[in-house]
Amino acid sequence: MGHLRASGFPVKEENVQDITPIKRRYGVPAQLEACHTALVEGYVVEGHVPADLIDRLLRERPRVVGIAVPGMPPGSPGMETPGQAPARYQVLTFDRSGRTTVFASR
Repeated sequence: MGHLRASGFPVKEENVQDITPIKRRYGVPAQLEACHTALVEGYVVEGHVPADLIDRLLRERPRVVGIAVPGMPPGSPGMETPGQAPARYQVLTFDRSGRTTVFASR
């Protein structure tokens, strides 16, 4: 969340015991789940999504429910480890039916 704050996003953090009901309520497909779920201007942001791609999502306003980085890929925002090369990963959009498309590759 520090990455988002540093990029100018206002962040309201809420820690809950079980985030699964929140993910279900907002339509996050199980295969895209990660450790964080956020709501940003009507979109769901799941996982360690780079701030520049959230900015792009908000500029382009595609007809999707949200954007996700499944899991916790090394090198994604907040998952950087000194001396460890970042992993390649995809940032995906998803719709209400669970259909995904590649939004960006990192």
